[in-house]
Parts: sequence; structure tokens; C-alpha cells
Amino acid sequence: MYGDEATIRKILTELGDTWAVVGLSSNQRRAAYGVAQVLQRYGKRVVPVHPKAETVHGEQGYASLADIPFDVEVVEVFVNSELAGPVADDAVAKGARAVWFQLDVIDEAAYDRTRAAGLEMVMDRCPAIEIPLLR
Repeated sequence: MYGDEATIRKILTELGDTWAVVGLSSNQRRAAYGVAQVLQRYGKRVVPVHPKAETVHGEQGYASLADIPFDVEVVEVFVNSELAGPVADDAVAKGARAVWFQLDVIDEAAYDRTRAAGLEMVMDRCPAIEIPLLR
């Protein structure tokens, strides 16, 4: 299991409120759009990261994590598993405190690298499902 309850709680409550959501665009039919809305309702600042660099939910978007001109604490990943590992590596380089791979996004080698770099990490879970359970 890649995300025990203690790690999930720590990421959602202790590690910071600025979340970069990789794969978030203005496409309302995509899961990232709705999950970002839930995170905002729970007080998280959601920063879209997408090649189009669109503004979503009132937040300026950026084409990559490296383009964000401020710190992010958590990087949530809404890309397929084949592309997720490099995003986790970018999160480490950015100085994030945690990486969260969305449901069905699994890369065990990326998990091991990210944890070895000292970051918390969850895979194959959804923060929009988990965060309401904390209350």
C-alpha cells in the first residue's frame, strides 16, 4: 500500500497549503478539475501545472513545476503512470515536501526515489476522497 493513513493525514494537514496540481486544465470533464475544487474548499491553494498554463479556479497556471515562481509544498500528479516518475523527480528538484499520485497512477521506482529524497508520498489515492474523512 502506497499511502498509510498517517502519511495521508500528514500531507493533508501538516505539510502546507500550496498544492501544485500537474495535469490541471480548464477542462471541466477531467477529474483534476473537480478534485482541485474540493481542495480549494478545504483551504488549499491550487496551482495548475499544464502545458497550456491556463488559469483555473482563479489561479494562474504554469507550464511546468520549474516555472512556478514560489514554493509549493505538495505536488499532486494527474498524468498517466508512464509520465508520473519524471514529475515526481521535478517535485524533488522544486523542493516540495510531498508528492501525491492520483488514483491509478503508480510508479514504484518513483515512489522509492521520492521517499529516499526525504519527501512524503502517496500513490493510487485521491485527496478529494481522503480530506473529508479527516473531520
